[in-house]
Amino acid sequence: MNQTQRQQFFSRLRDQNPAPTTELNYSTPFELLISVILSAQATDVGVNKATDKLYPVANTPQAILDLGVDGLKSYIKTIGLFNSKAENVIKTCQLLIDKHNGEVPEDREALEALPGVGRKTANVILNTVFKHPVMAVDTHIFRLSNRTGLAKGKNVREVEDRLMKVIPAEFKLDAHHWLILHGRYVCTARKPHCDQCIVTDLCDEFRRNQRQRITA
Repeated sequence: MNQTQRQQFFSRLRDQNPAPTTELNYSTPFELLISVILSAQATDVGVNKATDKLYPVANTPQAILDLGVDGLKSYIKTIGLFNSKAENVIKTCQLLIDKHNGEVPEDREALEALPGVGRKTANVILNTVFKHPVMAVDTHIFRLSNRTGLAKGKNVREVEDRLMKVIPAEFKLDAHHWLILHGRYVCTARKPHCDQCIVTDLCDEFRRNQRQRITA
């Protein structure tokens, strides 16, 4: 995919969804941070079901600390890896209080120092909360970027770096949300819904498959 095609790619996604955002339910930066930590190897739907009950009871670092590990587990036990996630959330809450006055820091290094927070989670917070034009590459975006030819790479960091180089500046702020939603609902892993896709003519794999059908 060349730059002209990438411009068309994102223009169409923007026309279809002018104001994309995360599907995680949250009302504060802290709530989003906790939800993203909980979402590792879990669905947004599953996380929302748990946090919709948790946040009315405890939605600040101190309130979650007051629940304790076992109290927190009772709210998130339906989420995969809830034992280790509960430990990480409690430790993160303590660090936020000790080092950041209970606030979510607008700093990559500080975010990645929090238990349960890696580069992808930090990028989600920096992008969604603080409006930094960064790219959080998950399995959906990794798959879609390689499949379409938008930005190919052998690992998530390669794809992230490539996307940051090739995405036109006007689309960078919202690109993460467009790509994750497109990968989640249209360019799915096992059976992509090419008949519902608005960028099939720009997709490397679709065009390659079309050529193979013609020559078969």
